[in-house]
Amino acid sequence: MTHAPRRIPLAAPAAALTAAALVAALGPAGPASSAEQAHQAAADRGSVHSIALPASHGDVRELPARRTAPFSMLGLTWTDSRAQLGGTAQVRVRDRATGAWSAWRDLETDVRTPETGPDSTAAGVRAGTQPLWTGPSDGVQARVRDASGRTSGLPAGLRLELVDPTPAAPTPTVTVAGSATAAPAPQPAVLPRSAWGADESLVKDPATYTKETKAVFVHHTAGTNAYTCAESPSIVNGIFLYHVQGQGWNDIGYHFLVDKCGTVFEGRAGGIDRPVLGAQTYGFNTDTAGVAVLGNYNDATSTPEVREAVAGVAAWKLGLYGYDPASTVVMTAAASNGKYTAGQQVTFDRISGHRDGYPTECPGNNLYADLPAIRTLAVS
Repeated sequence: MTHAPRRIPLAAPAAALTAAALVAALGPAGPASSAEQAHQAAADRGSVHSIALPASHGDVRELPARRTAPFSMLGLTWTDSRAQLGGTAQVRVRDRATGAWSAWRDLETDVRTPETGPDSTAAGVRAGTQPLWTGPSDGVQARVRDASGRTSGLPAGLRLELVDPTPAAPTPTVTVAGSATAAPAPQPAVLPRSAWGADESLVKDPATYTKETKAVFVHHTAGTNAYTCAESPSIVNGIFLYHVQGQGWNDIGYHFLVDKCGTVFEGRAGGIDRPVLGAQTYGFNTDTAGVAVLGNYNDATSTPEVREAVAGVAAWKLGLYGYDPASTVVMTAAASNGKYTAGQQVTFDRISGHRDGYPTECPGNNLYADLPAIRTLAVS
């Protein structure tokens, strides 16, 4: 199967320095210092603002409706990285353009931090929900309950992370360089991290490598399907900022991300052709790769472009190590995750869904049902 690079429309550019900022920088005090310029450059790549949830009120932990700094993505985090929410979290947001408030929306809570590597043990690592793409917003309200319908069982340190991912400037359609090693499937076109505006200064530790890529887990990012593909770079950047600044991870958790138009984005740094340790399938992060499709595939059905893109990535990654995408593999659980116990031997398809390795609905019923077709595409 071939995957020729495709020119796509990217999000509108964010100027490195606005006209007003330029005037201020070159005023009587002279040019901005290198430190000021670095601070401005970092701000131009996006930011995360945190709001702690107040104490419980009756049977719900609620953040009353309030105006906020601009944001386009949000998530809920809590202090203990090993704890699960054990309940429900809902939010509604205020549209920045119209001032209208959205309906209440659920946050996906069945996620865990990685069990190995710098992301799991570093100070300040927080558990959290999946991030939700809201579009341009400037107000938020939240309510959280535990599984009993009250708040007594909720983890400590609940806070909302409001992410304002500044769009990346358009870049030429340049793909990331891959391995020269021969593989049964060609490398697909992959847009580099620079195409979605990754602030590499936020990645504190170098990538951790495993031995090989034995399996590929397919995910969805949940959240919304009501995005344009021109917004995809901002969504990927928002997920990166949420994982790194909101949850304290070292980098974005997924190795690759795919939008509904079939565009593939480079995720975690370290080399797309190398076996980088990710943070995507708790219990089975070693020797695997994670491909996340932007959107909620309990609600939406995948496009042919999505299926082709996921198959292309999986075929290439598995082919680098000589594995047939239609075969199976036995893997050992590295942690007890609610579905398997540490040390348990589990047989997976080489291309599996997140739910095959962890108790979650991910990658959604519709995308999960597409996995047999994706496996067929991967060997065609």
